[in-house]
Amino acid sequence: MKQVVAAIIIQKNKILICQRTEDQALPFKWEFPGGKVERDEDLKDALHRELDEELGIDAVIGRKIAAIQHTYASGASLELYFYRVDQFKNAIENRIFRDVRWVDRKELPTYDFLEADVRLVKDISAGKLL
Repeated sequence: MKQVVAAIIIQKNKILICQRTEDQALPFKWEFPGGKVERDEDLKDALHRELDEELGIDAVIGRKIAAIQHTYASGASLELYFYRVDQFKNAIENRIFRDVRWVDRKELPTYDFLEADVRLVKDISAGKLL
């Protein structure tokens, strides 16, 4: 099972979401920034690396918000770990996404998120998390 880490980046009561490009798997879907954990890599270290690669930020990785297991129809199984990020250095730079947006938590369900993220999105929107 592939391990994936993602950040719930919060600034001024807004949450950062990112849209995949047409060239990525599951094109145009929205997600939280992050990515695959390398072999023998610590989860927080992996997220720190991914945020630097994708957004050019030096993030302070906070507490784990959720851990989810999901299997897509294709058979791909994931373990997803979501961490809160309230602090980072450097301006956010969109390095790989089609779009990057700051949105209010209540707006999250209006975006077409990855299937694995949908339940978490609903919980955040409803104020059950964060």
